[in-house]
Amino acid sequence: MNIEFSNIEARVIGCLMEKEITTPDLYPLTLNSLTNACNQKSNRDPVMSLSEAQVLDAVDALIKKRLINDESGLHGRVTKYRHRFCNTEFGNFQFTEQEKGVVCCMLLRGAQTPGELRTRSNRLCQFIDVKEVEAVLDKLAQDSLVVKLPREAGKRESRYMHQFSGQVDLSEVSIPIAPVSEIVPREDRIEQLEKELSALKNEVFELRRLIEQTRTED
Repeated sequence: MNIEFSNIEARVIGCLMEKEITTPDLYPLTLNSLTNACNQKSNRDPVMSLSEAQVLDAVDALIKKRLINDESGLHGRVTKYRHRFCNTEFGNFQFTEQEKGVVCCMLLRGAQTPGELRTRSNRLCQFIDVKEVEAVLDKLAQDSLVVKLPREAGKRESRYMHQFSGQVDLSEVSIPIAPVSEIVPREDRIEQLEKELSALKNEVFELRRLIEQTRTED
């Protein structure tokens, strides 16, 4: 795979893929519609504030890479854009509906867990459960299109990242770890628990003494 998108190019392709599925009547997109889609505040991470000039620069670069078609002559005077990134006669990739939904969601939001992908791709495709998402991710990983990132501390699921913006170097992926001050040796934890247990016993003893004293006074 020799595709390597910039952040804006990935956003442009992701938006075209998304709108092709969710609003087919408005697809292909004008430059204004595409810019609005790129700057959309929902289902985008990070949220961007791109100018039409910035989006047009990305579009021109993608046209040179033959990943977008300029359909000026087909829609009157208004220039409209259609991606040819996947599932087209000349596209590099032929994805299933689920694969296309996952890739689109990653281009729009970056690294995500299977659970997040299942929820966020519900307008693009359907999954029965998280295991079905994981099966799709495994297939894409076999083709080196996505990669499983090291699981972050305190997280139940690992995130997956697309590799259309360059191969992810796992050795450079930082994994948050607990501060040294929060790491307590096992012996110290046992000693602390014993102290807490002793304090609780003393409190219970004192409560019982007060209750007995109250009964005697009555």
